[in-house]
Amino acid sequence: MADAASALPAFAQLSAPDTWRAIEFVSDLHLGDDTPLTFDAFARYLRRTDADAVFILGDLFEVWVGDDARDHGVEAQCAELLADAAKQRFIGFMHGNRDFLVGAELLDACGVVFVADPTVLCAFGQRLLLTHGDALCLSDTAYQRFRALVRSDEWQRDFLTQPLAERRNAARRMREESQQRKREQRGGEWFDVDADEALRWMRAAGTPVLIHGHTHVPGSNALAAGFERHVLSDWDLDHPHAAPRAEVLRWQRSGLARVASA
Repeated sequence: MADAASALPAFAQLSAPDTWRAIEFVSDLHLGDDTPLTFDAFARYLRRTDADAVFILGDLFEVWVGDDARDHGVEAQCAELLADAAKQRFIGFMHGNRDFLVGAELLDACGVVFVADPTVLCAFGQRLLLTHGDALCLSDTAYQRFRALVRSDEWQRDFLTQPLAERRNAARRMREESQQRKREQRGGEWFDVDADEALRWMRAAGTPVLIHGHTHVPGSNALAAGFERHVLSDWDLDHPHAAPRAEVLRWQRSGLARVASA
């Protein structure tokens, strides 16, 4: 249940040019050294889509430890991919819980536009509210405490002053600890966004539609009369224990539709 006294976030606003005919949303690709098939699928998608704009709503990367990592390994491949895609169409990037350290240095070098979380996107005479979704998972109190810590300027300044190798090791330890906590959760506890808080955001922003990722449970449902939310698919083509997933949410004047990435 949302705390009625909690402060609302600042809602950024972005108005699409009248020339845009199709806008697509993706999130939670979690690209890394162990996701070559997912990376290849994302590269094919960016080359083939006819959308005027692609909004990446967080967790493009499994981890991002600072923009000085962009010249190495899979990070360099991702940076090159983004730069090529941004020459063809608008590419917007929003922080997720895995890649909140992506900075202006990387985005500017790639020609990618930073999208604040949350943002109201205006297009086709409508208003959509975009967010990664993690800030709305209020029942995950342990994560919310962690999020408040690592999103602080002081923590990020201290972390980014460490050598790159140390930051990679620290990120690896945090990831292992996170996976251990998930294994220890009773009954595989899963956290969805808080519906009351989501509605409070939507009413304050004047948006009847919410789009988010983070939860890895794609679907669409009504939060209340006149208010609906669409959860983006995560992408995973590399792990055989799960069904392959690589879905895009496409927005045109005719409405929203889920489509395969290729």
